[in-house]
Amino acid sequence: MARYTESVCRQCRREGTKLFLKGNRCYTEKCAVDKRHTVPGQHGQARMKKPSEYGMQLREKQKVRRTYGVLESQFKKYYDMAVNMRGVTGDNMLQILERRLDNVVYRLGFGESRPMARQLVAHGHVTVDGKKVDIASYIVTPGQVISVRDNARQFASIKQLREEGSAKPIPQWLELDAENLTGKVVMLPKREDIDFSVEEHLIVEFYSR
Repeated sequence: MARYTESVCRQCRREGTKLFLKGNRCYTEKCAVDKRHTVPGQHGQARMKKPSEYGMQLREKQKVRRTYGVLESQFKKYYDMAVNMRGVTGDNMLQILERRLDNVVYRLGFGESRPMARQLVAHGHVTVDGKKVDIASYIVTPGQVISVRDNARQFASIKQLREEGSAKPIPQWLELDAENLTGKVVMLPKREDIDFSVEEHLIVEFYSR
């Protein structure tokens, strides 16, 4: 399967905002967005100009896609799924993205970043309802229980979570038992549960052209 292998900090710089792809590093003075205020590339300074309407739509789509670590073909698939659901298309799409297993693992605090959470899932360190699931794009449903397997409970970040609890706020649609390294999906996520700035209507306009 194709995946992005370049520096993730370049993605943040290209979008002009922190996507928090490197966990705690993003909160320090080492963050590339804070150190360099231009987009990556030889002509980065020259490319910093007011975007067109299409450019604004594209950048918003790219920002959300990169935040969740999803490739274009899969992101478009989520949009098509959202169109066929009842309700507001933009809200539906964000709800699908939030319900990805790697995002849920991140939101529960099992990983410092979404890429780290994706790695935990891909390496088979996570179970859903007691069964190992190593597919990061697995979509969780209300009532399911997500746990860290025994073979990963000695990882430094996992041990810290167990001893100190999650440093980040847990969204209302999830419940966390830090002591037992277990989380539960109690309801579907709502629009207000999205923890970063996003104008999803621009993404809908991009795909509706």
